[in-house]
Amino acid sequence: MKKIKNESALLKKAIAVAEHYAKGRGYNGFSPTDSIKQKVESLYRLLVHDKLITPLPENKEDLASLKHRLVVWIMNQLPADHELLK
Repeated sequence: MKKIKNESALLKKAIAVAEHYAKGRGYNGFSPTDSIKQKVESLYRLLVHDKLITPLPENKEDLASLKHRLVVWIMNQLPADHELLK
């Protein structure tokens, strides 16, 4: 995987946007005790289910790959002049 500039900030943004999307679909939200791993995996599966991102092969589904896929997804959603993409 290629290292992406501002990857951690983009991941936070991706999680926030995906959580907002999930709430719009009727999900009650995550509890404060849910780990980042649980959030990333749940949001990834929701976005794959809704065909908003391309699924990874099952043997490549590790936490780093899921995070990377969410980052790439949010990079495509943000406007080209967004501060996180500079």
